[in-house]
Amino acid sequence: MAGLGLLWAAMVSIYLGPSVAQTVTQPQPQESVQETGTVTLDCTYSTSESDYYLFWYKQPPSGEMVYIIRQNAYEQRNATNDRYSVNFQKEAKAFSLKISDSQLEDAAMYFCAYSGAQ
Repeated sequence: MAGLGLLWAAMVSIYLGPSVAQTVTQPQPQESVQETGTVTLDCTYSTSESDYYLFWYKQPPSGEMVYIIRQNAYEQRNATNDRYSVNFQKEAKAFSLKISDSQLEDAAMYFCAYSGAQ
């Protein structure tokens, strides 16, 4: 029988650059997924900048922050990294993370982050 993992999404606002307020929001507090299943975590953000980067990180129970993937705002192609992919919608200011073939080690807190390109 496949194990059941639990993924947590958290709200975080990370901004590195000129003093313009940026907001990053993750609406779902937690998601459950069966092992080998697929899960999508959503993130929205606000910015008046045109050149920036968006990131996903995870924090497993051990506590370290682990980089997963980065999307450059000027790239139209969605970023992918192994079992992770993003759906980047610049006009809608939405940035979701899709985890395919989920595994028990995916049980973690997930963070969406923004960084100005400057």
